[in-house]
Amino acid sequence: MSHKPWIQLPLREGQCSRQAHCDLPEGTYERELGREGFYGPVTQMHHRHPPTAWSHFEGPLRPHALDLTQLDSTQECPWSVSPFLYNQDTAIRFWRLSLSMQNLVRNSDGDELLFIHEGQGEFFCDYGHLSITEGDYLVIPRGTAWRIETSVPIVMLMVENKDGCYRLPDKGVAGYNAVYDPAVLDHPEINNQFKAQQDENEWQIRIKRLDAISTLTYPFNPLDAVGWHGTNTVVRLNWRDIRPLTSHRYHLPPSVHTTFVGQGFVVCTFCPRPIETDPNALKVPFFHNNDDFDEVIFYHQGNFFSRDHIDAGMVTFHPCGFPHGPHPKALKKSMEDPHTFTNEVAVMIDTRRPLSLSRQAEQVDIRAYADSWKSPASTDKD
Repeated sequence: MSHKPWIQLPLREGQCSRQAHCDLPEGTYERELGREGFYGPVTQMHHRHPPTAWSHFEGPLRPHALDLTQLDSTQECPWSVSPFLYNQDTAIRFWRLSLSMQNLVRNSDGDELLFIHEGQGEFFCDYGHLSITEGDYLVIPRGTAWRIETSVPIVMLMVENKDGCYRLPDKGVAGYNAVYDPAVLDHPEINNQFKAQQDENEWQIRIKRLDAISTLTYPFNPLDAVGWHGTNTVVRLNWRDIRPLTSHRYHLPPSVHTTFVGQGFVVCTFCPRPIETDPNALKVPFFHNNDDFDEVIFYHQGNFFSRDHIDAGMVTFHPCGFPHGPHPKALKKSMEDPHTFTNEVAVMIDTRRPLSLSRQAEQVDIRAYADSWKSPASTDKD
């Protein structure tokens, strides 16, 4: 018998709403104090002032905005690109591939997730061939040999699942086919394009294990499979095949947009969707602490409706432990003249363990980002 939660009546104190993110007491700002990244116990607190209206932010906990477009990350081999954020469970890279790979690579430390930010090409691996283009996710199981031929230079986000397998999220009462039907996942094919690249020339595989590189040389192309059967393979998903869960009366938490689950982290995709139409419902992400997870968002395209001055190819990094949420201008517009639809596409990575920022990332860190939540009056005083 599956576990089902008991009916629990939450405690209530002072002025508070009957429903999270809706019908807030007049003149108040709601802050969510949640555990386990929107999956655990939660309290909605109502404040007289915005929880992000600090006058100064000092110390290592401050939020970061990274302009990854300024990183020097053009390499023929992905293992030559240093991760810009990392911990025990994941390493996140931003990789530019301007020319076709001349060697194969293999990650023997964990699964790899590629998100194609720009460009297109052909992906060859042990399992066969796939064409790839902007907006594609590729889940590459640990131990898979692969390479990419570029037809247009490719820029991609790489999210390593160290010593773990990528899995599908639990969709609960929404059902098996919600968010994206697994039937839309594509796998590599043993097709004519795959067979045409098989030759008797010398090929190398650059293998990453414990973050050290070993090179295996063959007198033939080791992508020489003639067939296979099983359940372990590369899969492809484009964000356009994601059908986000929405509610016209309630701003759903980011967890409903979970796309893949790693070991110690989740990957979510924010896709275009209609804005809530209920006049008393929040229409931007709510202020929250998220006190158990670090939060990383990579901006792929469109206008992120709760942030100012964030462009495609940038990343925001919010370590857990301080409140964050919509910027003042976005919050004001959502109350006075809300949008009817979002056009943003972004990839969010929430990690259970704290992330470290690389030296290269510090060089493209926009130091003024922590001040972007200040009200105009507060900014004028500085």
